[in-house]
Amino acid sequence: MSDVLEKYRQFESAIIRTIPGANTDRIRSAFEFARLHHGTQLRKDGTEFVTHPLAVAEIVLEIGLDEDSLCAAFLHDCIEDTDATFEEIEKLFGPDVAIIVDGVTKLTRVTYTSKEEEQMENLRKMLIAMVRDIRVILIKIADRLHNMRTIEYQTAEKQREKALETMEIYAPIAHRLGMQKIKWELEDLSIDYLDPIGCGKIKRGLRRQQARDESFLSRVREMIQARLLEEEIKCKVEGRIKHLYSIYRKMYEQNKELAEVLDLYAFRVIVDDIEDCYYVMGLVHELFHPIPGKIKDYISTPKPNDYRSLHTSVIGSEGVPFEVQIRTVEMHQTAEYGIAAHWKYKEGREGKVADEEKFAWVRRQLESYQESDAQDFFQALKIDMFADEVFVYTPGGDVVSLPAGATPIDFAYSIHSAIGNTMTGAIVNRRMVTFSHILQNGDIVEILTSKSSKGPTRDWLNMIKSTEARNKIRQFFKKEKREENILHGKMNFEAELKRQNLQMSDVLREDVLPKALARVSFSSLEDMFAAIGYGGVSSQKAVNKIREEIRNADKLKKKEPEPEPSPVMVLKPPREQKAKPVKGVMVESLPGCLVKFAKCCAPVPGDPIIGFVTRGFGVSVHRQDCVNYLRSKKEPDRWVNSTWADTESGTYSTEIQISASDRKSLAMDIMTVLNALDIKIESFSARNLGDGTAFISATIEVKNRDELVRAMARLMSVQGVTDTRRVDG
Repeated sequence: MSDVLEKYRQFESAIIRTIPGANTDRIRSAFEFARLHHGTQLRKDGTEFVTHPLAVAEIVLEIGLDEDSLCAAFLHDCIEDTDATFEEIEKLFGPDVAIIVDGVTKLTRVTYTSKEEEQMENLRKMLIAMVRDIRVILIKIADRLHNMRTIEYQTAEKQREKALETMEIYAPIAHRLGMQKIKWELEDLSIDYLDPIGCGKIKRGLRRQQARDESFLSRVREMIQARLLEEEIKCKVEGRIKHLYSIYRKMYEQNKELAEVLDLYAFRVIVDDIEDCYYVMGLVHELFHPIPGKIKDYISTPKPNDYRSLHTSVIGSEGVPFEVQIRTVEMHQTAEYGIAAHWKYKEGREGKVADEEKFAWVRRQLESYQESDAQDFFQALKIDMFADEVFVYTPGGDVVSLPAGATPIDFAYSIHSAIGNTMTGAIVNRRMVTFSHILQNGDIVEILTSKSSKGPTRDWLNMIKSTEARNKIRQFFKKEKREENILHGKMNFEAELKRQNLQMSDVLREDVLPKALARVSFSSLEDMFAAIGYGGVSSQKAVNKIREEIRNADKLKKKEPEPEPSPVMVLKPPREQKAKPVKGVMVESLPGCLVKFAKCCAPVPGDPIIGFVTRGFGVSVHRQDCVNYLRSKKEPDRWVNSTWADTESGTYSTEIQISASDRKSLAMDIMTVLNALDIKIESFSARNLGDGTAFISATIEVKNRDELVRAMARLMSVQGVTDTRRVDG
């Protein structure tokens, strides 16, 4: 413990130098609290556990965070790994520290169905906490950095697991927050464990040419420094080999050997003011030959994470290309530590960050993810936070950052929901473009709008890239087109049930439906269908969750004694019953009775069915998901169990309804598809709804449900068709 105390005393001295006026007694209390509660816990390397929070606090101090952050760094594992509570930390160190610690704490008391779900939910919790306080993610990144620095003591499986998570999540977040120094170290540490053979080859190659590289770096650095001294420019010049992962990507993505990677070298010139930055670039171009198209001005056009610098790629007299970055001292701090470099508080306003606008964009993005489930959250994050970016301009010259592959629709919704919802066209670089046009860096984008616009179409969801646009379009559908969403969602849900060999009757069972609705967090099937229809939840995820409830109910049924059959239960006919099928249907307890098919739902073989005893006209056969059957509670004794015969008997009439964007030859194209499938059309009617859409009703003859599903799927491929469904009562 004496070594730990000595390290802490050195750390406290650094605090006094770095944060004038910091309350060292309070910070020491946090250290003592962590040391007391972690007690005899040890790390994998055999050292006392408290050495880890001390190392995290040292990183937090290095990147420039405040007193609360240092306290939280010491306490960040206390709630998760000790008997300390949120309330206890809040009482001793204040609500801000407690909130940060809670944001970093994993959800250890929740049971998950998979490791992936656990990872995504913990990430979701942490980043949603980041919306409230950016320091949550900064401390988590510091925590992960120290864990990666000491990962050699973990098992090989754990090393790969943590390295992959770091490469997929924490390094990209560090990049998005502008923390390049930490991002590079995280990537280098991770790739070393993900591909030790490939990295070992690169390291050996760099060692062999180390003397040559150092000589080149020294010569170029001295040339730049001497030229700037001639001009009496105060500066600092640094030269380095590009970091390991950058070399790794060039070699293995482009299938090159180390000797073929030409741009291994990078130089950095740090000056006092912006004017000197541009002057120095001119001097560098005098010394070396600039490569055309390789000049990037991030000073006049900063990146959204506030990165600012001049970049130029040049070729020296030896024919070796290299990059030179030119920036001020302040820009350098921001480039190294990103958002953390702006962590300065206004006097008398504890908890309010003076430079809050520097990371407001992070909060705006994360807020749009809060209603999505864990998997959607993670995928959205990969697109919006981790993917490459394009920078485009408004006609007024403002810079807008969008994910690579974004379209004018993404741009419109990034400005405002109302712009996207009333969008009628787009102009890029003074030229009209399609909605699906892929935007490029530097494009000037203008959106045309109209109050008479009918709003977005479902096709837009296939064109966009950003989660912000996707969520805003879904909100439009959610508010404006509930009935259409219910129809669209029901069709998708039923198709997914079919794909997973389930029936709607499985979902509607009394022992399944209430639990199933609770599992998917909806109060009714209509609400769930509406959510599927507007894209709030996928039909696959809904069916996956409901399938678990069906399985659970089946397990319980096996344990319970068989109940007495009732007229409304759907049971197979007893084996001893030898009823003859009528029109391909066998009716339990009424063999040989007159059978007719209900027009309200038009069942076909393959549909779960139920029979209704009519007054004088035999049994009317309905689908079990028919609205008339589901709503009938008055005469349960008149419903009888019915099943299809094992052998198919001819063809059966059923009605389908088609929604589409109105156009010429639409009806002809639909009939052509049905004819190509050798499906007889009994009746066909179409009408224009007056809003650019058409509604088509067709009664067709099919052999069974499978043939019908195939036909409906083919109809969805007809240009303009947005929905196909069966009538259901």
